[in-house]
Amino acid sequence: MLKKTFLSIVISLLSTVSIFAQCAMCRATVENNISDGSSAVGAGLNNGILYLMVMPYIIISSIVYLWYRKTQKEKQALSM
Repeated sequence: MLKKTFLSIVISLLSTVSIFAQCAMCRATVENNISDGSSAVGAGLNNGILYLMVMPYIIISSIVYLWYRKTQKEKQALSM
């Protein structure tokens, strides 16, 4: 299990090189649209960034809540 986790972390870290290229494309698109007077693309891009930022927090908090609930049920079962 530990080897699989370590391997997946290493693969994800090595595959991020191609992701950095997208930042320049998004920036150029937003700059072109703002210079034309349109701010809709920039607002949509900001909403997408916020969505991507919030999702890991929701996933982690859900896992922590389920873990907490499970341990509380186990404590109640042991106390009876």
